[in-house]
Order: sequence, then structure tokens, then C-alpha cells
Amino acid sequence: MHNIRTVLVGTGFMGWVHLEALRRLNIQVAGVAASSLAKAQEFARKHGIARAYASLEEALADPTVQVVHLCVPNRHHYPMAKAALTANKHVLCEKPLAMNSGESAELVRLAGEKPHLASGVNYNIRYYPLCLEARERVRGGGMGNVLHVAGSYSQDWLLLDTDYNWRVLDTEGGELRAVADIGTHWLDLAWSITGLEVESVCADLQVVHSKRKRPKGEVETFQSKQRTEIDTESIPIHTEDYGSVLIRYRGGARGTMWVSQAFAGRKNCLRIEIAAQKNSLAFNSEKPNEIWVGHRDRANEMLIRDPALLADKVRPFADYPGGHNEGYDDSFKMCFRDFYGSIIAGRTGPLATYPTFADGHREILLCEAILKSQRESRWVTVGEQP
Repeated sequence: MHNIRTVLVGTGFMGWVHLEALRRLNIQVAGVAASSLAKAQEFARKHGIARAYASLEEALADPTVQVVHLCVPNRHHYPMAKAALTANKHVLCEKPLAMNSGESAELVRLAGEKPHLASGVNYNIRYYPLCLEARERVRGGGMGNVLHVAGSYSQDWLLLDTDYNWRVLDTEGGELRAVADIGTHWLDLAWSITGLEVESVCADLQVVHSKRKRPKGEVETFQSKQRTEIDTESIPIHTEDYGSVLIRYRGGARGTMWVSQAFAGRKNCLRIEIAAQKNSLAFNSEKPNEIWVGHRDRANEMLIRDPALLADKVRPFADYPGGHNEGYDDSFKMCFRDFYGSIIAGRTGPLATYPTFADGHREILLCEAILKSQRESRWVTVGEQP
């Protein structure tokens, strides 16, 4: 993979998370672009990157660049992803893919016209080895039909009205926040494991803080709670801190999900439970190296991550031997391994195994249905037109 030259766009939290994972895969990060040349130069200097680009356009004009990673605020995803594909670059975009389904549908169409290019969305949580193992067990049919799916995703980094980040602004991140930011990870994981398509949703959303105190200066993700004695200004907030969603899947299965970014003590906790005809599974991202297997007629099991105990398809995504834990950073590495391995093998377009733009579009349609359900206080069919 070391012959592939990649550019990072964005120097915030996700920028360096992507950088670390790429370097662990021996992928050459040849340059970085940011909202300003000064930011790009500082990031490049700090992390030993050879080149800082003055803009995305400059990076795309570089014929030696093959792949672009988009780690920028949500409102930039659509135009930047479109520009990257138009410039014939492979692109991996942070979620959500776009601000609305019109934009995401356009990106799916453009990606379809360029099947030789890899166009992916970073749904890294799929790539915990035991989530992949759950997928093999459920989709393989050994558990029987899925009856219902339940779970949550909770954090506390926006608990206080003094907690602030660009994600709370609908102009930057979109009209949904908690659901779009972390709920889409849960929804994608439920789909990845079960293969069930959501038919309709019924949602209830809550804005905990209708006003937040914005620092007079830039705040990095997850860093606001570390700042003290700073000047602030009060701003109105329209995006939700909490949301609960009832789900009807095609075929009759049911689901329920709640998300919160104002749940004291939960730093980054995704939980999912899948009940099927023969047995059940439960995964908790705070304990990602184990998965609970429930039975009706015999003792329950706890499967501890060990490559020797995993399905053949899963084993390539579990590097360390049993007893040596893998975690959050490894999920990025494994997602990128699938993405770049597909580029090398020519397994792009309809042959892709990584999360694609089509997967990103599915999540945008779900978000729009959830928002419509909240506003109209009713069940909404996914993809329903006004």
C-alpha cells in the first residue's frame, strides 16, 4: 500500500485520527489541506507531512495524488467529494455523506459513472472484529430470522450549556445533530450486521439546551470541557441533544434506537442487541473485545476476540492474537484496510465491500425520515416525498 499517495483534507480531531490509521497501514500521506494554508502548514510541520496545499483545488490538481480523505465539517462533504470524483481521485468521506438526500443521490450517481474509483464513507464501527463476526453469524442464517434490534449511542461531551462545537450549528452540520452524528453509526451497524432495510420510523427528538455559550475563538472537538475562564456569547441552538426512534424493518422485524450527547459519564458508548429465532447477540463498544451470545435452552456465552475463534472472512480484520485488545483506532485502520485493499485489487464500484456512497445515501434518507417524523408527530416511510 506504500505506493498509494493520499491527501488529508481537514486538520481537526478526525484529521489526525485518519493520519494515524493511514500510517499504521504504511500508506503515504503525501500532503494536507485545511481551511487556510497556515493551518495546513502547521499540521504538516507537527506531523512530518511533506506538503501543505493552499486549497483542495491545488491538491486535486496534483497528478501524483490518488486518494483524498475528507475530514471537514458536514457542509463541505458534498462539494468536496464531487470535486474529488470529478478530478478522478478515490475519495473516503467522513459521515454523514452530505447535508441532504439530493446531494447524496448526486454523489451516488457520479460514483456510479466512475466505477473504477473507490468512493467510501467512514463507518468505522462496522470494523470492530466482533461486529464483523456478528454479521457473519446473523447474515449467515445460523441464528434464524431477526425478530428485533435494540440499542443506543451515548456521549456526554455536550452535556453542559458551555459545551460547544461547530456540530451544534445546523448551518454547519445539518438540521439533525445527535442522530446524524452518532445515530447514523448505529443505524449503519444494524444494517451491516442484519441486512435489514428500514421501512418506516417514528421519532421523538429533544433539544436539551436551546441556547449555548459559544467561546469567542475556535474550539476543537471534545476540548470545550477543558477550557476555563473564557469569554463567551449566547447563541440559539436548534439541533437535538437526544433522540429516540422506533423502527419498522421490511419483512416484519422491529427496532428501537436512542442517542444522546448529554448523558453524564458515557464518553463514547454504542450498544446493540439483536434478537433472532435461535439465539441473540449483544455488543458494547466500551468492551469491544467481547460479544455476548444468548441462548434459550443452554448457558449463555461470552465470545472473547481471538482470531483463531473468528470466521474466516473476519480473521483478516483482527491483527493481534487473543488476549491482546483492539479498539477504536484499530476500527479506522481496518476500515481503511478494506478501502485501500479494494483499490489495489480493483474491487470498486459494484464489487466494493467497504461502506460506499450508496450506504451514505441510505443514512441521509433515514435522517430525513426521522426529522420529518419529529416535525409531523407520525410514522414516516423512508424516502417519503412531501
